[in-house]
Amino acid sequence: MTEPQAVSKELWNHDLAPTSPAQRTWRWYHFAALWVGMVISIPAYMLAASLIESGMSAWQAVLTVFLANVIVLLPMLLIGHAGTKYGIPYAVLARASFGTRGARLPALMRAIVACGWYGIQTWFGGSMIYTLLGVLLGAPIGGDNLPGLGINGGQLACFLGFWAIQMYFIVHGMESIRKLETYTAPLKIAICFLLLWWVYDKVGGFGPLLDQPSQFVQGGPKAGLFWQVFWPSLTAMIGYWATLALNIPDFTRFAKSQKDQVVGQTLGLPLPMALLAALAVTVTSATIVLYGKALWDPVDVASRMTGIAVLVALLILLIDTASVNLAANLVGPAYDFSALSPKRITYRTGGYITAGIALAMMPWKILESTQNYIFIWLTGYSALLGPIAGIMIIDYYFIRKTRLDVDQLYRDNGAYTYKGGWNLAAVVAFAAGVLPNLPGFLNAALPASFPNVGEAFKTIYTYAWFVGVVIAAIVYGLMMKGRTAPAPRAAPTYTN
Repeated sequence: MTEPQAVSKELWNHDLAPTSPAQRTWRWYHFAALWVGMVISIPAYMLAASLIESGMSAWQAVLTVFLANVIVLLPMLLIGHAGTKYGIPYAVLARASFGTRGARLPALMRAIVACGWYGIQTWFGGSMIYTLLGVLLGAPIGGDNLPGLGINGGQLACFLGFWAIQMYFIVHGMESIRKLETYTAPLKIAICFLLLWWVYDKVGGFGPLLDQPSQFVQGGPKAGLFWQVFWPSLTAMIGYWATLALNIPDFTRFAKSQKDQVVGQTLGLPLPMALLAALAVTVTSATIVLYGKALWDPVDVASRMTGIAVLVALLILLIDTASVNLAANLVGPAYDFSALSPKRITYRTGGYITAGIALAMMPWKILESTQNYIFIWLTGYSALLGPIAGIMIIDYYFIRKTRLDVDQLYRDNGAYTYKGGWNLAAVVAFAAGVLPNLPGFLNAALPASFPNVGEAFKTIYTYAWFVGVVIAAIVYGLMMKGRTAPAPRAAPTYTN
């Protein structure tokens, strides 16, 4: 690939350069397989299962999950369009709205969130190794918790071990991750059927599980509180995919056509996610019948199986966790960190940075309760990423009419440089979208330090992603009103 004349060497490198038509090989079934691989994951299962713990009936939980995924599919398809049309990743697309230097802000926001997810999934993988070793040895391992960490030595060793296993795919790059997702999809479907068989055998059918009433009905323990649970849950569900809604161009840039990316994502996200939710709520409802409480962690559920089933379940979950983690939580931040300094940080180095930050974030702290997981982690970062999505959609469709000058995106002093490389309108719009959600987040994350936050701010935080998208989009659109987008010129010629 040759470097165009007058294009900054810092901004142009192999990892962030546009893909040529010959390099675009992904068809719709690759995207569908990729989504199936990412959907069938422990965090997605836990999120759906947590709705049962919150009081929803099985049907209410499944419909909530399906609706959330239909909603978040729209920004994915809209933002993914640019990746397919121009062959550019998210970190480069963001330069059109935020500026060639300002794009580092959304890249960093997305990258930090993904590091947290990478750590969470790595913790799940380590937990499975820990549970598996306990089953094989016939007794728990690890001893007392380590001071300051809150986990024991065995848990820490298993966490670090799974972290090390994933380094192989960081070293071998994007294609090794795509192959892993494609080949492991059947295994993930197998574990779903294994869990359903276990539930059916233990409870004696699905009827008693699906007929469990909602706790929100009249006379129930949470009568009249459905909407107070529904809206935060819907926001959290959308927040779950908010990261990929932004960096979806990192994948769609490899699509052969717009039809492939649209059909693949439409088939691969809402319906499989609803089916996973059905599985999760069925199994979780079974744990209420069997154990008297909702067990929302599938690793805990799998550990209660007997015989060869527990070994098979844990091994498949282990493979599943690795494939999901690498596809959903490594590719994006690796590109994002590379965009911060392309001359010094390659895609592979960005992967190393992601893995390093994930270690430092102590992800087990996020998962101490459903409250932490949903209302602090998922809703909190959706408040950061929603405004970025709103800005990028308005910029690409309403300001630029889907026309970009790819060559200018890589120039230090080009059409997307704005002032010093920053577009003030995008920065102001981003701040305007985030600030209304800040008081509610502080109250949720640090209630002892911020106890007197008003009910209005708490309500706003309930709709964090929606609030951020709408406010940022309106502010950006008004500030950019009257601006004319640069006419796209012929794209540079690439040679492999």
